[in-house]
Amino acid sequence: MSALFDFSAFLTVVLLTICTCAYIKYQAPYLLNDRRGFRGLFWKAARIGERLSPWVAIACFSMGFTTLFY
Repeated sequence: MSALFDFSAFLTVVLLTICTCAYIKYQAPYLLNDRRGFRGLFWKAARIGERLSPWVAIACFSMGFTTLFY
């Protein structure tokens, strides 16, 4: 099923995007310097991952728990 129709899959895609963008920004910050346009979405996702990292980590942990056991 598509991630657009299943809310759980949509949350998984959003969390993985945030985590991936934050990791890329940490490893190679020059890749996410553009704040406008389509690439600006990835810059915003990296910013969310940096500033809300404890909450994102809790969300990823709970997502993994529910994926494994439910």
